[in-house]
Amino acid sequence: MTDAASNVLARLGEARVLPVVELDGSEAALPLARALLAGGLPVAEITFRSAAAAESIRVLRERVPEMLVGAGTVLGIEQVDLAVRAGSQFAVTPGFNPAVVEACLERGLPILPGVNNPTGVEQAMGFGLEAVKFFPAEASGGVPFLKALSGPYPSIRFLPTGGIGPTNLGNYLALPYVLACGGSWLVSPALVRASRFDEITRLAGEAVALAARKT
Repeated sequence: MTDAASNVLARLGEARVLPVVELDGSEAALPLARALLAGGLPVAEITFRSAAAAESIRVLRERVPEMLVGAGTVLGIEQVDLAVRAGSQFAVTPGFNPAVVEACLERGLPILPGVNNPTGVEQAMGFGLEAVKFFPAEASGGVPFLKALSGPYPSIRFLPTGGIGPTNLGNYLALPYVLACGGSWLVSPALVRASRFDEITRLAGEAVALAARKT
């Protein structure tokens, strides 16, 4: 594992919660980052579900250097290159695309590819990865399935994402092989559009408190 990948995993492990963010425009990136930092979360995954993703990542990397910023929903090599040029510190994908994984590794961009079965985990191990995204977590069987999935692969750590919120966050974080949990409940597009950054700070603080009880 590279130093960059080791650093990303360490920082995600410290945060324990990764906000999954979709932004309509990059002008919201800075107040959003400040809201998350005020709530105790110095990490964010900016998804390529909108055209504003790359510029938002660039703004955060330039203006908020203390925040760990990753690119999410990376679906192709072109988006890998966009993420790298924007300064993204890691990439997250919904599924396992070997071409995307290889492109990230070639460019020195740490990646957590999405898996929800043993085949995906073994593909990741074949590329030398030590952590993967477990997605969609709840729809794939949730905590019971993740417990079963992790059994044969004690060296792999998971980032469960999908269907996770305050009511079940602690159940995932209680598992020793869970690195952190990703979630969009912290930064819903509706809150961002309404400039409810105070509410985002509150939700982030609540998540940090929940995570602290499972550390």
